[in-house]
Amino acid sequence: MESTITSAWQRVLEDPAFRDLPYKVETTETGQIILSPHKPRHSHAQTRITDLMRDHAKEPGERAVEFAVETRKGVKVPGVIWISQERLDALPDGVEASPVAPEVCVEVLYSANTAVQMEEKRRLYFEHGAQEVWICDEDGRMTFYVAGDEEPVARSLILPGFPPNINEDAS
Repeated sequence: MESTITSAWQRVLEDPAFRDLPYKVETTETGQIILSPHKPRHSHAQTRITDLMRDHAKEPGERAVEFAVETRKGVKVPGVIWISQERLDALPDGVEASPVAPEVCVEVLYSANTAVQMEEKRRLYFEHGAQEVWICDEDGRMTFYVAGDEEPVARSLILPGFPPNINEDAS
């Protein structure tokens, strides 16, 4: 029998009404579908983060936007991710939501986000294997968290050259 999480995500993937929406789509553990609007500034921040990840990555890996991760509380979709080639190669063929989080999951904030929502997503990503969770605020300031620490750290350990503000890259 399919779980509520899996069946809700399957409905999202198969329903043509959800295609080409300017929204981030996620689900809850009860199967509720959540739509979060994207503004142009949000999309610009995602692109800037992926470009900076490319510029500062020292290890082989891939960057992506809107990468679906299956968690115990539904499918969550980090705005940007960095995933090692090894972890990417281990994903089952045809998987619709990754059973393991990428090493780096980034949430790009917008006005409707709450601190409680971001703490929960951070916890879920870490539970599912993320090594770092980054938060990008509306001014481009980055906050870096590493697995096992509640407090932010000064910089990423995986991409240590990544700037503290995506609008002020010093490289």
